Amino acid sequence: MTTVTQGRDEEHGRYDGAARAAVFWRYWGASTVSGAGDAVTSVALPLLAVLELHASAFEVSLITAASFASWLLIGLPAGVLVHRLPLRGTQVAMDLARAVAVASVPAAAALGVLGLTQLIVVALVVGLASVVFDVGNSTFLPSLVSKDELTARNSLTSGTRAATQLGGPSLGGVLVQVLGAATSVVVDAVSYVVSAVLMGTLPRVAHPAQEGPRRGMGEMIREGWRYVTRHPVIGPCAADATAVNFVCGGLMALTPVFLVDTLGAPPALVGALIATEGVGTLIGAALTPRIVARLGSGRALRWAALAAPCFAALLPLAGHSAALGLFALGNGGFAGAVVVTSIVTRTYRQTATPPELLPRVMATVRFISWGAIPFGALAAGGAAALWGTRASLALLAVLSTVSPAVLLASPVRRMRELA
Repeated sequence: MTTVTQGRDEEHGRYDGAARAAVFWRYWGASTVSGAGDAVTSVALPLLAVLELHASAFEVSLITAASFASWLLIGLPAGVLVHRLPLRGTQVAMDLARAVAVASVPAAAALGVLGLTQLIVVALVVGLASVVFDVGNSTFLPSLVSKDELTARNSLTSGTRAATQLGGPSLGGVLVQVLGAATSVVVDAVSYVVSAVLMGTLPRVAHPAQEGPRRGMGEMIREGWRYVTRHPVIGPCAADATAVNFVCGGLMALTPVFLVDTLGAPPALVGALIATEGVGTLIGAALTPRIVARLGSGRALRWAALAAPCFAALLPLAGHSAALGLFALGNGGFAGAVVVTSIVTRTYRQTATPPELLPRVMATVRFISWGAIPFGALAAGGAAALWGTRASLALLAVLSTVSPAVLLASPVRRMRELA
């Protein structure tokens, strides 16, 4: 595990605690402002493809797939890169790379040369930079807080992300309707620059010293892979996350097309309906510490996994007018259940993994689980082309039952606390 080179000595009393808190809040601020821009773009790019380029469900799925295909391309090496490179400088560089990529969209639109290919390439570039950034962020947090604080801090960061998901899509929908989809993407580019500035103010992070000669990247990747796949708890939880993310990838691809083409919702309403995911995530993140304290981490994980398919089943039942409420309830409830499982399993990985393995374990789990997102997006896009978006949403609801099945078939089914 990495450690901050200042503000970690308990002998410094209140000042030391205040210094650590200040570092965390700058870390939180950088993640928050970047996440807000992401939430705006998550609506703007698909709507830009649908409204301006008249993209089909399958073409929109290509944008979603490109965003997450980066985990398949560099997901495993990212853990080694984070382990070896200066963390603060790497985070700043990834922010700036994303800012440049996103800024190219309104620039191309202004010149009249924007096309679907560029949107796919931008999604891929942003995804590649986000892989390294996200692994770095997951590795950074345990160096800022104690183990006892991790569940609360993970809940806070997840809750904050939920708040950005709540406000961002709504803002994105309004901006698209008022300014146009291409211009609204500028908000995301600015957010990455602000995040880079905040990240640049964080203290340096010292990597754990390596014993013996420097090992090759392949050997280090294999070590992280073996640890994850052979672990009796982390392994099944990674498989569970993979099943969930396959469904999430499909929902990302189908939701804009379903709301716009099937239900005829205007852009501003589309943003509000997508934002219900943020409502559910916010509620789930806020309740997770209480749920874990009452039920235990193992039981909380199982119950959340069982609840998610129940909410997913509401999505294909949505219709016009008041029946849009079924989509809002299903979208929010599914997101709330998923975030509980995410916080519980992420906290366990951060506390149970040996410090020197943490970056590689986080990267391996992300590679396995997030690598399913592009496949889910492409599968859902293909299914929609054959059977329509409503039938494809119903299929995703059925597939969401794989997640609790994986956990109930593992040692986790007997655990009150993950251990």
